[in-house]
Amino acid sequence: MTSDFADALASGPLVLDGGLSNQLEAAGHDLGDALWSARLLADDPEAITRAHLAYFEAGADVVITSSYQATFEGFARRGIGGQRAAELLALSVESARVGPRRARVGPAGRAGRRRWVAASAGPYGAMLADGSEYRGRYGLDVGELERFHRPRLEVLAAARPDVLALETVPDTDEAVALLRAVRGLGVPAWLSYTVDGDRTRAGRPLEEAFALAADAEEVVAVGVNCCAPGDVSGAVRTAARVTGKPVVAYPNSGEVWDARARAWRGRSLFAPRLVREWRAAGARLVGGCCRVGPDAIRSIASAPSSDSY
Repeated sequence: MTSDFADALASGPLVLDGGLSNQLEAAGHDLGDALWSARLLADDPEAITRAHLAYFEAGADVVITSSYQATFEGFARRGIGGQRAAELLALSVESARVGPRRARVGPAGRAGRRRWVAASAGPYGAMLADGSEYRGRYGLDVGELERFHRPRLEVLAAARPDVLALETVPDTDEAVALLRAVRGLGVPAWLSYTVDGDRTRAGRPLEEAFALAADAEEVVAVGVNCCAPGDVSGAVRTAARVTGKPVVAYPNSGEVWDARARAWRGRSLFAPRLVREWRAAGARLVGGCCRVGPDAIRSIASAPSSDSY
């Protein structure tokens, strides 16, 4: 699939944003609800726009929408009907799209660059809000997973983001379902696994996992996110070798999510200098996921190309 976004990836490296939830929490918002940051689509959408602005102003070329945990099923549990849920999903794209119009100039050398919006589609486990995305294997077959994902992806695609972010995917079964679900939507996508070492969180070899997307024309990039920084380089090399596609990499800070306590444990291992290694391994789109904030993205965006890429 040819698109402006695919052309941008082909022409040079792009800087992705960092974690949306930590930026919202830093602004004083309680995200303890099962909808996580998606709750604010209904309660305070301007807060989401401000969080996106912080990353655009830090130098991000691409921001990811607040729809990771936004699903028809999740909204229904909050008493939000299907029509309103669809409106909130579309609002997640619009809340990010207004960012470039309001952002102040970012780091030197990045003024005037085009900004992009990636519509997040998290895994089935994100809807369960119990940490299942870090395990996979929900007891559903590929067809059931496709039927879960397709309606949300249709709404997100209709809102015309630049790309769909099929992210934090723990297993190959769900990857197959997502690849089927994006067919014919007319919007390019990237497929990003959450990994542990050289395997997906559900234990499938990464070579096998990335191979699923090698011939998918809708998929313009593959990679990893929501993983330890130390797991990125090897995964990036595998993704580039197996698919020949641009690679996306946005790991967590290195802290560990305690799903039962709904809190992060440990210390940050994310260092912008690691971007050199990830770029050398083949990553074209680099940023951070959970607990990686605007300061880290600013460091990536501000670094001389010889240091960062």
